[in-house]
Amino acid sequence: MAQNIEQTNTVSEKLSLKEKIGYALGDVASNFYWRVFDVFLFIFYTDVFGISAAAVGTMMLVTRLIDAFSDPLMGALADRTSTRFGKFRPYLLLGIIPIAAAGILTFTVPDLGDDGKIIWAYGTYIFMMLAYTFINVPYGALLGVVTADSQERTTLTSFRFIGAFSGGTLVAYLTPELVTLLGNGDQALGWQLTMGCYGLISAVLFTLTFFATKERISPPVNQQTSIKQDLIDLSNNKPWLILFSLALIIMFTITLRASTGTFYFKYYVGREDLIGTFTAVYMISLAIGAASTPILSRYFDKRSLLIGLMTLVAVFSAGFYLIPPNNITLMFIMQALIGFCLGPKSPLVFSMYADTADYSQYKNGRRATAMIFSAAAFSQKLGGAFAGAMIGWLLSSMGYVANQQQSPDSLMGILLLNTLIPAIFALLAVWVVKHYSLNEAKMAEISQQLYANENASNQNKPKAKTSQPNLHTQTTAQE
Repeated sequence: MAQNIEQTNTVSEKLSLKEKIGYALGDVASNFYWRVFDVFLFIFYTDVFGISAAAVGTMMLVTRLIDAFSDPLMGALADRTSTRFGKFRPYLLLGIIPIAAAGILTFTVPDLGDDGKIIWAYGTYIFMMLAYTFINVPYGALLGVVTADSQERTTLTSFRFIGAFSGGTLVAYLTPELVTLLGNGDQALGWQLTMGCYGLISAVLFTLTFFATKERISPPVNQQTSIKQDLIDLSNNKPWLILFSLALIIMFTITLRASTGTFYFKYYVGREDLIGTFTAVYMISLAIGAASTPILSRYFDKRSLLIGLMTLVAVFSAGFYLIPPNNITLMFIMQALIGFCLGPKSPLVFSMYADTADYSQYKNGRRATAMIFSAAAFSQKLGGAFAGAMIGWLLSSMGYVANQQQSPDSLMGILLLNTLIPAIFALLAVWVVKHYSLNEAKMAEISQQLYANENASNQNKPKAKTSQPNLHTQTTAQE
């Protein structure tokens, strides 16, 4: 179908509510997988699948390192895709079946013996993470091509992560209930059927995102494709390098607290029945924090806002260490405060990644949006990989034994992993973000310069030759 191209200045273009909600649904879908991994996968492997904490920690590190290196490759592939539906949107449909199948297989418990189980766990989890990369890297890159307005990107990422945290809330609260209901006493079957349900729901949501969004920004028409040059551009993009380090470090804070929360309530507090509610409170507070991002960003620049929020995360996480195991109310209050402070982190950081894509084009004359976002995912997965390994190795070294009363050393390990250690990484994140330099004034200058460059480029083209839509000059009506 021919595309209708309307010339307009996308620097000031505002996105419709329909498109913002449609884009957000994609992260609702993603969280039917990501939040399950984040909250439940570790304890599933130790307490249901039946492998040791140390083996799980090593597996998390190895498989996520393999997957992390797939992100830049997926970004390079997406950047070089050209269809009538755009570069990134087609993957939302192509990835539906692989990710659903991978989710079911990952949470299947085969009768293969100890060695066979470990091989199965490695194979299915690698498949799961590659399938997630295949659909999620292009989804993330969409943020950089639907609008060039920095404030609109912040708003859009807020919608995205409201969707993410809403989906995460549903997953956190419903998953234990669904596993019990569908399994009818068989936890392994319950997990398998639950992931089948999530696969169907996410398929519908990814499809809605495909139809609701449009790609408006494309690379300069004379840009030569070169993966090597893309990587060189990344290595010379200082703001992006800072965000890369920041995302890796913050993922330690997030993964440590999320993955050990189940252990904390099951063993340290002795209230396994509260895991779903506790996690749901956290996800709701994340969503409220994300929703507040556009308001907060009107009064504080992104860098200052991140510094303040991560400082509070460090303080509250350290304070969690002092809460006695019988003070449930204070635990929930502190968890809500941490969630609210972490909520704006994702909208802010992903909006900043989109800004670094503009900065790269401004500095180098080349644009590789998916490479920027895929390499961002790479850093997050590295952080998650090392954090997961830390959990497994520390629990194992302190004598953790699944489904048994834990020793004092094991309980202390669970407490430290959920409180003081995440606080240390939050403080490290504060130090890193202080070096970020792209403020609002600089981004306005960059955006106007790119628009001026595009106008000059268009004026030099022969009128008889109309090229494909390019940065800052069009609204494209796509299927």
